[in-house]
Amino acid sequence: MLPFRIIDRIKFIVERQLVKGAGFQLLVVGVFIGLISLIGGLLVVPQGGAFDDIGSAIWWAFLRLTDPGYLGDDVGTWQRFVSTLLTISGYVVFMGTLVAILTRWLIAKMADLERGLTPVTLKNHIVVLGWTSQTLPLLSELLSSSGRVRRFLEKHDAQTLNLVVLSEHASAGQVHELRNEPGIRGKARQVILRSGLAIQPDALNRVACLDAAAVIVPSAAHEAGTLVTSDVETVKALLSIAAQARHFGAPLPFVVAEIQDIRKHPVIERAYPGAVEVVGGDATISRLMVQNILHPGLSEIYNELLTAGEGNEIYVRGGESIAGMTLGELAAQRPLAIVLGILKPKGNSWDVRLMAPSDTPIEMADRVIMLARDYSETEANLKLPSLPTITHGGAGRYLRKTADRPRTILVLGWNRRVPSLIAEFGSYAGQMFNVDIVSVVPAAERERDITRYLQDRQEVTCRHIEADYMVEDELRKVNPADYDAVILLSSDRLASGEEADARAMVGYLQLEDLLAESPHRPQLIMELSDPDNRHLLSGHQSEMMISPMILSHVLAQVALRRELRVVLDELFTAGGAEIQFRDPRDYPLPASVDFHLLERILSERGELALGVFRHGADVDGRRLELNPPRKCFLDLQPDDQLVVLANT
Repeated sequence: MLPFRIIDRIKFIVERQLVKGAGFQLLVVGVFIGLISLIGGLLVVPQGGAFDDIGSAIWWAFLRLTDPGYLGDDVGTWQRFVSTLLTISGYVVFMGTLVAILTRWLIAKMADLERGLTPVTLKNHIVVLGWTSQTLPLLSELLSSSGRVRRFLEKHDAQTLNLVVLSEHASAGQVHELRNEPGIRGKARQVILRSGLAIQPDALNRVACLDAAAVIVPSAAHEAGTLVTSDVETVKALLSIAAQARHFGAPLPFVVAEIQDIRKHPVIERAYPGAVEVVGGDATISRLMVQNILHPGLSEIYNELLTAGEGNEIYVRGGESIAGMTLGELAAQRPLAIVLGILKPKGNSWDVRLMAPSDTPIEMADRVIMLARDYSETEANLKLPSLPTITHGGAGRYLRKTADRPRTILVLGWNRRVPSLIAEFGSYAGQMFNVDIVSVVPAAERERDITRYLQDRQEVTCRHIEADYMVEDELRKVNPADYDAVILLSSDRLASGEEADARAMVGYLQLEDLLAESPHRPQLIMELSDPDNRHLLSGHQSEMMISPMILSHVLAQVALRRELRVVLDELFTAGGAEIQFRDPRDYPLPASVDFHLLERILSERGELALGVFRHGADVDGRRLELNPPRKCFLDLQPDDQLVVLANT
């Protein structure tokens, strides 16, 4: 047994050297080459003649081992036999093993480079911590916001917008996704991928987090019931950034963080002592859904204002270049934009004054809120004639009509957003809602989650139905046609957004078949999780909300213009200014009216005209005409509605 133990010991020693990496592997190969050369030299030394000493013989053996071209120079049977063995050994050890080691080392190095483990040497860039369903639309938003990006680069004295994404496992597949994403494609070279987690100091250093102009922390998806939620990950990421800044004595970067539970807002501010803007993901989508139920058709406005593409957006302009003017004078000189209001400094925050009086003076520290198709339309253009000034004394007060009965809402599906949705229903005083929730999730679990989130919900009555809406007989028993509105939710309990959306879309098509049998059709709102599915049901009658695209737009625009967050909160929460629909017959409109005259008539009631919502869709399926040309005659048809901004 002793010889075998010695062999095992030698094999173990060789193994421990080989696993240390390419350097030690090359050292072992070099030792083997030396041993083979020594043995080959000792075998031919007794022949004498051609070798003056042992060194010459070893050199002879080394040359045969490394270069088979010397094989024909040998004389004598023994030399030829030894040189043949050396040449064969050279092919195995010198050529085969050496090339294999170098090839494996090169492949490993290339894989490391593809994984993104090299620290970036950038400053004033934008860092996105996490690769989620929102990352691609978020990057697309950042790369397509030309006007805001230009001002962002000027502010930070940068030439090019560089985006660095920290992904748990950066790969060539993600690069392929970047190149195929609409809005990125050829701009993918501006996006740099790095591997790691936001809670790892080395990973934060890898993306040069402390040198960034802005850091965006989108919310990640987690399985239902897990103790480590997306909000926990967000707080840990912010604590890691703050700890790294303390370690290096560096200033904290500006952070835009998304959280699901808006109640954790104070926790975020305690975790991160630097400049931070918090976007409530669940709260934002819940607000939009409830407002869309109160004002059916509002989703088309949200999809224009809060997603990338053609159409209007909300812009915030600094008061430096327009100080001394009034809001009315500014509106007259910007014929392609609509002035929505003004932001006044208030401590470390802003006082949002939507529909402020037209004689409000603009000061250097103020910010003006405007609606336009492009940032250039918010700038002065001497080629465009000024409009007649419209004088209004500020926002009037619109009393929301109290329904004679509670609104009935049917929710198909369940996800973490439902408790926030119930809380948003309850925030509208004077409005009563009866909400029936259909899901395969046990009713006790759903009731527990809602109770934890919302203790008092007097305005909302919830009824839980345990059923699978994908089964036609179970859905038919619920009688969807008896409700005022039906909401189809994308589940967060499935493996991917594609699977969740597939379930929601199949459920929608099945719901359409049932509603076709009834004379009454409720309002349909469908939530999707995968932006790639946005065109699949574009020809159907439901109102569609793609949560990742909306939240990505908000995160991107707030990162480029911080003040935009308070504007969106004011615009999309209960109370204050809201986007609403009005019947044209409620106003003294002439038979033929252009948009500028409509603005003047609505201003007399303290309202702001934004556009027209047509009863019939155009050839592209669009019904919304937001911010039309001032001199364009609206040609209002029966059942058309006016889009206005009014206080409630």
